[in-house]
Parts: sequence; C-alpha cells; structure tokens
Amino acid sequence: MLRVVVPKGSLERATFDLFRAADLTIERESEVSYRATIDDPRIAEVRILRPQEIPTYVAEGLFDLGITGRDWVEETGANVVSLGELRYSKASSRPIRVVLAVAGESAVTEPAQLPDGVRVATEYPRLTERYFARLGIKAHVLASYGATEAKVPEIADAVVEITETGRALAAQGLRVIDELLVSYTELIANPVAAADPERRHAMEQVRTLLVGALAARGSVLVKLNAPAAALAQIIAELPSMKAPTVSELYGGDGFAVEAVVPRERINLLIPSLKDAGATDILEIPLSKIVP
Repeated sequence: MLRVVVPKGSLERATFDLFRAADLTIERESEVSYRATIDDPRIAEVRILRPQEIPTYVAEGLFDLGITGRDWVEETGANVVSLGELRYSKASSRPIRVVLAVAGESAVTEPAQLPDGVRVATEYPRLTERYFARLGIKAHVLASYGATEAKVPEIADAVVEITETGRALAAQGLRVIDELLVSYTELIANPVAAADPERRHAMEQVRTLLVGALAARGSVLVKLNAPAAALAQIIAELPSMKAPTVSELYGGDGFAVEAVVPRERINLLIPSLKDAGATDILEIPLSKIVP
C-alpha cells in the first residue's frame, strides 16, 4: 500500500534501529542496496536515499511516506504534509541547529553587521538566500559540498552550517552569531496520499509504532512490593507517567506497585525505593509506549 523512503547516510543506522524497535524491520540484500522490504501489509516498497532528496520525491508523489530532517524540507520548499517529529538523530535525541557563524576573531557580533556582498558558504543555499533576503542584506551565497567550516576566511566570510552543540564549529575557530532553524527528524507524507483515507490510516498506524518505540527508549517499568506502613513514602518517590498501579498482595501482606519511570533517573530511584522500604524491585525494559 505505502511506498516508503528512509534516509541514507548519517541517519541510516539510527533509522533502521528505530524501525526494528517498532517491529517494522527493514530487510535488504546487502548494506549497499538502495531497495528494501518490510514484512508488513501496509508497506509495499522501501527505498533508501539521501535525506536531501526525500522531501522533493515525496512531494512529487514518487513516495507516500518519508523520513528526513526539517532542515531539508525547508531547504527544498517541498509541498509535503508533516505527520510529526521523530526525535532521534545519529547519536542522540537532540535536534540539529542550522546556524550562521563567522571567524572567531571577527568584529561581527550580529547578522545585521554583515555588509552587502558578504560571502556565505553553505549546504543550504535556498534557506540561506531567504534568510539574508529577510535581513535586507545582499549576500553572495556559495554552495558548499562539504568541509564548509574550513572555507572561512579565505573563501567565505561566514558559513551557514549545522551543529548540535556548537563545539565542533568553535574547534574550527568559528563563532555562532545567529540560529536560522532548529531541525528534528520528521515523518512526512505526500499530500495526495495523506488525503486518501485508507493510506492515511496506514500512515497513522506506522507513526504510532515509531513514536511508541521512541517513547519507550527513555523509560523503564519498575515493579516492587511495598509494606503497608511504607506505601505512602514509596509512592512519593515514584515519578510515574500518570499514577502508579497499586494492588493488594494475596493474603493482605502489603501491596504490589508498578510504574513507568524515566530511565535517566533509575540509578537514583532504585536505591531510594529500597531505603523507603520497597522489596523485590524489578526494572523491566519497554518496547513501546502508546498513550
């Protein structure tokens, strides 16, 4: 039913891992194959292509559903329907930022100080041209195909580049002076396909699995037994999604408690629960969380 395109390159492995966790495992004949399959009746075809191209191909109807970054949707200006963010990247859940940077020793501290004719190197020429047009600055935008940060100051006066923290740019002697865009990975759809009830329903079901798998990455299920006298203190320690589930143990000898809690706090939480009187504490990994 759905023709799906997923990103090749830096997001490739993280995307394959996400689909596997969502029980939508992508299978292909070799690591260099651009064609793949998913054993699911909702998905007829899978292709693996560069994220820069995906918005255009989805907009043109070559694919119904795609995964790419918001940065490439904005760069291409493609007419696609966003089905929401998928907050993952090649190494973390942080977004990338598209920023304007100048040489560290430059006297420029804000974009308005850049003169007409400023040379700006970037992999995002359209996005950069629109940005400087809004500022009223006539910039000379130079399309870059890699090593953009190395082009200041001999080739360019400034760069528009992606970063997560800004540390890599600083290490190259550059200083960020503005942020053009915050970009998460995004699930996008062809407008015609998204307007078709049957295909839209299939899209939303796929989205539910992907979002559920992402949500589960940051949480674990904690189960424990609590003496009646310690129940209130133990409940107070639990940062659950809604409210802990509490049920009386057989024979009235205390309570069984379970809650979904943030994974990042588990190293502090389990000792605190033990100190509060909890026993038989179990930490259980989760596959999906679907609200």
